[in-house]
Amino acid sequence: MGNISSTGRRRHRRRHHHHHPPPPPPPRHGGVDVGSGSAQNPNLVDGHGVIPSCVAVSSVVEHEKAVTIRNDVNIKKETLRMEPDLLNPPHFLLAFTFDATAPGCITVMYFAKETFDGELIAVKESALKQISMPFQQGLCQKFRQPSGTGIEFSMLEETGVTKEGDIEVYPLVLKAETRPSNRNETDGNLSSQITLASFEKRETGEYKVQVVKQVLWVNGKRYELQEIYGIGNASDGDFDGHDSGGECVICLSEPRDITVLPCRHMCMCSGCANLLKVHTAKCPICRHPVERLLEIKVNKEPTSQ
Repeated sequence: MGNISSTGRRRHRRRHHHHHPPPPPPPRHGGVDVGSGSAQNPNLVDGHGVIPSCVAVSSVVEHEKAVTIRNDVNIKKETLRMEPDLLNPPHFLLAFTFDATAPGCITVMYFAKETFDGELIAVKESALKQISMPFQQGLCQKFRQPSGTGIEFSMLEETGVTKEGDIEVYPLVLKAETRPSNRNETDGNLSSQITLASFEKRETGEYKVQVVKQVLWVNGKRYELQEIYGIGNASDGDFDGHDSGGECVICLSEPRDITVLPCRHMCMCSGCANLLKVHTAKCPICRHPVERLLEIKVNKEPTSQ
């Protein structure tokens, strides 16, 4: 009796299995397995590699709006260059272009470090003196070190970034600080921009200024400036809407106002960004994982005819 009963159960299971085939594989949406990840483990690994979370991605990817920070002075890093000091060869002088909405002072330091509170300390001050020069309000101003205050590259032991303990030492450090007439030097609201750079030797023997980073200090807070790829196209289009490369790369119609982080590609409109959060978690430009979405509204002014 026991054996017959056991056989019957086995047959029943086989018949049940025959009429109910295995469930199909999870459906695919937008090239990513739906349901393969989770909010707790967005990087779940299966046989095909790392699969980002899809259904729960809207709760993972943050959508933020950019906060406008006023920058009273800006050194145009692409204009930084070393020019020969004709009166004191073989020394070179730093030159660049900058904008300022208020008067202030520019300080040039060689081989200096930035502390955590924004203080700049020269580590070779005995050999390379820092210089400070005042400036007035104005756009596209030209700066050039005075003759006799430059640097001789043949005397340098290092031209790249080095470390002194846990703090990096930069061969070239610039500090541009504004001092509006309605403020005093002890005012905590002074703003400054710090440019940290190194020197790159070319095959011709000349030295090129290589900017490592730019830092903005406003109201005692530190902001590291980073380029956003595509923001120029978003702001340079015609006012009548006939942009050249300023539209969303997904719908190809709306203006782009969303920047993907951390890759910093400004490539989507807000509507398509909301769909991206639901269906995938990769930048449509570089396919890197999306951590945050930053909304930046670019003001377009009509051009006068």
